[in-house]
Amino acid sequence: MKLSKAWRLGHLGMKDMQQMLHPPRHRGGQLKKPTWIIVLVSLVCMFLVVAYIYPPQTSSACYIFSASGCQTLSSWLPPSVRELSDDEVAARVVISNILNTPPMKSKNPKIAFMFLSVGSLPFEKLWDKFFQGHEGRFSIYIHASRDKPVHSSSYFVNREIRSGKVEWGTVSMVEAEKRLLANALKDPDNQHFVLLSDSCVPLHDFDYVYNYLMYTNISFIDSFSDPGPHGSGRYSEHMLPEVEKKYFRKGAQWFTMKRQHALVVMADSLYYSKFRDYCKPGMDGRNCYADEHYLPTFFHMHDPNGIANWSVTHVDWSERKWHPKSYEKKDISEQLIKNITSITESVHVTSEEKAETTILPCMWNGMNRPCYLFARKFLPETLDSMIDIFSNYTTKT
Repeated sequence: MKLSKAWRLGHLGMKDMQQMLHPPRHRGGQLKKPTWIIVLVSLVCMFLVVAYIYPPQTSSACYIFSASGCQTLSSWLPPSVRELSDDEVAARVVISNILNTPPMKSKNPKIAFMFLSVGSLPFEKLWDKFFQGHEGRFSIYIHASRDKPVHSSSYFVNREIRSGKVEWGTVSMVEAEKRLLANALKDPDNQHFVLLSDSCVPLHDFDYVYNYLMYTNISFIDSFSDPGPHGSGRYSEHMLPEVEKKYFRKGAQWFTMKRQHALVVMADSLYYSKFRDYCKPGMDGRNCYADEHYLPTFFHMHDPNGIANWSVTHVDWSERKWHPKSYEKKDISEQLIKNITSITESVHVTSEEKAETTILPCMWNGMNRPCYLFARKFLPETLDSMIDIFSNYTTKT
């Protein structure tokens, strides 16, 4: 091996030897290719670090970095840890303490029925039959936003609270809900709280409703993800940093909630202020309705396992209009009520063009149950028919 190497060296000319020992120098101090690669990689790393520390806050800025927006850039970066503000720290501490405090027990637990109406309740006579014989197990509160109600049932006399003006689609709807909760919370025996409209009717007898609500540890608050224009499309970046878009949820206004959750809602001012200020009609060219998003988002953020993700108040959206189907006298039959009370699956449809449908069983306490205890929107003309059906149907069940 050594001889062969020497033989090859022996055949090299002097000029070749000089070139090997003294390679030619290039003028101008040009960098070698590996150096350029190191510089280029360093610049890219610096760019990514800056983008990670100071992320763009608008969607238009995001598209400078990627055609698919900031989500593409951030998807493979480690999650950033945001320092919470003083208000957020305080809010989370209060919420956590309330949720982790054992609920106050009552020797006489009651359900608070909270009616949100413009004036008199057209179904008072029906509700009167529903409440008869169960005195001491319920409380009634009426938020009449326009006219002082005229009552046909003694259960509803003097049950009005101080009401404020309510306009559909505005945060005043949530303000009315909180006003009802505040008044109902004054009675320590109220352990569960039900929000109803003036067009709501009961689907079962009182005992069934009482047992359904009182013997579960969850609240029946509707909350689901809708990536369409009438869901996440209503989100405003003004809600940052406390409310991120990934937490934004949608749901029916008509809830029932346990006392701990009612206390949490009354204690919250930080997250509520975001929806009060930035979830309203005409915000950023979009129509956002706080009563459809505040509670679903709030509980999804702070106690997602404590809510059922469906409402126990049935509403028929099959007509795909801005408002649900209204039941007229000709629609009322015992079969209609049987059909509604036999539903055991919750259906959510997104507002995207493809309208994706999610169907989940109504589960609580480990069992699949009928989903609905109440229903709306029933027109006043259906009162007599509903009283007849309620009397017959609840007797059988």
